[in-house]
Amino acid sequence: MTKTAERRSPAPAAVPPVPAPPMAGDRGRRRLADQARAYGFLLGGLICFALFSWYPAIRAVVIAFQKYTPGSPPQWAGTANFTRVLHDPEFAAAWRNTLTFTLLALLIGFAIPFVLALVLNELRHAKAFFRVVVYLPVMIPPVVSALLWKWFYDPGTGLADETLRFLHLPTSNWSNGSDTALVSLVIVATWANLGGTVLIYLAALQSVPGELYEAAELDGANLLQRIRHVTVPQTRFVILMLMLLQIIATMQVFTEPFVITGGGPENATVTVLYLIYKYAFLYNDFGGACALSVLLLLVLGAFSALYLRLTRTEGDA
Repeated sequence: MTKTAERRSPAPAAVPPVPAPPMAGDRGRRRLADQARAYGFLLGGLICFALFSWYPAIRAVVIAFQKYTPGSPPQWAGTANFTRVLHDPEFAAAWRNTLTFTLLALLIGFAIPFVLALVLNELRHAKAFFRVVVYLPVMIPPVVSALLWKWFYDPGTGLADETLRFLHLPTSNWSNGSDTALVSLVIVATWANLGGTVLIYLAALQSVPGELYEAAELDGANLLQRIRHVTVPQTRFVILMLMLLQIIATMQVFTEPFVITGGGPENATVTVLYLIYKYAFLYNDFGGACALSVLLLLVLGAFSALYLRLTRTEGDA
């Protein structure tokens, strides 16, 4: 006769002990350690800015009031450097060329990226491919890009004139003519910086709610009306900021005139930054170069402050 096995209930599982909440002192030390780590990373960034940005800027302001030549002790010169550069015949030409370059860059290089972004935003196929194509010039080093365009503009064997000859059209002096050199450099700068601006505009366009376009279509708005009443107001902040950044960047143009034209012909492409380079490294006049840098800084700072104030006042209204 078999004995009925007794059913044994399984032993209860061991419950892991619940850790006690940290003491107030431990929490305080942990929070203090996190803050110390965060301020340590911040301190590293501040040190880098101080060494490579703030100190050179302050040093340039000091040298602007000194007679400074490498290898000899600096001597206090007061405002003599500013007086000398203001009476330099190249000073007026450099500012005229810089302002003309900035105006042309706004007319040519500000509208084209926005139009390209609108086109890319409407594409249904091969979006990634065309974005890479548009952004490709940004990945080319600026000096290499300028050298390529210098060969492109060559009056003898350059691709630009060869193409015009093939089409039986009149050739141009391009960067070798005093009346066309500055426009040629604007085309180079626009092409080189096109990709980044287009992608920023494209990101702004994709953030516009589609319901606004649908409502505009229901109201009978055509493409231009939708761009004017929906796209532009919704991307207004991005447009204004990119306009300010482009003005600041184009007023500091240097690579294109330095590599392609050398400031010529007949000082037609001498810009303020190129004149600063000439004072420092050709004339060995670091005081004059720093004085020009301070003047450029004051002009850009005043313009930026005025521009931001006007746009802020307009936005508040």
